[in-house]
Amino acid sequence: MSEKVFSIESHSPLEFYGVGDRNLNLIKELYPKLKIIARGEFLKVTGEPGDVMAFEDFFTALNLHFDRFGTISENELRELAGSGGAEIVVRNSSPDVLVHGRSGMLIKARTKNQRRIVESVENNDMVFAIGPAGTGKTYTAVALAVRALKNKEVKRIILTRPAVEAGENLGFLPGDMKEKLDPYMQPLYDALRDMLPAQKLLTYIEDGTIEIAPLAFMRGRTLDNVFAILDEAQNATSSQLKMFLTRMGKAAKFFITGDITQIDLPKHQSSGLLKASHILNDIPGIDFIFLDESDVVRHQLVTKIIRAYEKESPVAHTKQAKPSAPPENENKSEESNG
Repeated sequence: MSEKVFSIESHSPLEFYGVGDRNLNLIKELYPKLKIIARGEFLKVTGEPGDVMAFEDFFTALNLHFDRFGTISENELRELAGSGGAEIVVRNSSPDVLVHGRSGMLIKARTKNQRRIVESVENNDMVFAIGPAGTGKTYTAVALAVRALKNKEVKRIILTRPAVEAGENLGFLPGDMKEKLDPYMQPLYDALRDMLPAQKLLTYIEDGTIEIAPLAFMRGRTLDNVFAILDEAQNATSSQLKMFLTRMGKAAKFFITGDITQIDLPKHQSSGLLKASHILNDIPGIDFIFLDESDVVRHQLVTKIIRAYEKESPVAHTKQAKPSAPPENENKSEESNG
């Protein structure tokens, strides 16, 4: 007799075993010669060596399926077991689907410009997505990063934002530095939670596969084999943005998002995103995608709010006419970072 313990710690036991242990009971039915005992995040399997080896192949394929889709049906379980452990894709997915999120949620590009973002990332190593709140810039970027990680196109995901205070003072927030910064990173955590099982996400963060850090922590590094996202780039100064962009290493994808209508920098500092849109737009391999109110995927009132604010305080639309030179009020004395 042979015995082996299998870990499901990267997945939610509820989703893996199924409601009322539906999946677990079916697995026991599919492998009647084995004694299968579930204890939390572990499966203990006992039986003849050949049967245990066959189950190991099945379990490997099952894990791959859960990594990709986040859920499994009864028919898919039967097909995986019947395939002798070979990885099969039985789910008919639209090519628009970027990631199969938690509980089978389909995450896809939902607007014309979001689809342009997906195409641009496939054809360029550095993409800027600029547009108002609610247009899915960050969410689409995170989905593309998770897809690249699952497809083994990159080894890590780096998510970063400038820790710029929007009317609040970091020093008055409770906790240590991580606890002070976490609220600024919350949109990134929220997106990741939609796309990865909680335990898998925790494992990725603990082992550094996914790193979420303030922009200042990028200084001096070279980022190889990563999908790096700089969110809220309108709040990075020109020197900070240059510092981030020049961290790009081999086999890397860089994605920069920002909303030039919500700049929280002090009045004496200029947004580096504005300058970048002037001086980088003609470089091959760098693309700028400009989103507008037609891309808003939040409540319908958000679109109306954006339009109302634009009427009250119009903002130059770089989508319609990209400036060829930096704004006249650009702070030319800003220190440069290599």
